[in-house]
Amino acid sequence: MTEWFTTLLLVITVLTLSIIMAIIRVFRGPTTPDRVVGVDTINTIVIVAMVLFGAAYQEVIYIDVAIVYAFLSFIATLFIAKYLEGGEF
Repeated sequence: MTEWFTTLLLVITVLTLSIIMAIIRVFRGPTTPDRVVGVDTINTIVIVAMVLFGAAYQEVIYIDVAIVYAFLSFIATLFIAKYLEGGEF
């Protein structure tokens, strides 16, 4: 049990550092597409965290929420990409 908890703590630390780096990219990104990719990266990391919490606590609700969040994130990315290309909604 202690080894599992240590591994989970290590993974959470790495995910947190990844989110911090992506936030830096969002704020400092020289172009708008860089910022969009940073936000998409944060969404992906949050989805991974939800799946990890679901596996760690053996709760299916975390995975269900992660699936819905991934779908909404994908749709938002498509709309932002279309907006950046100058398309109409």
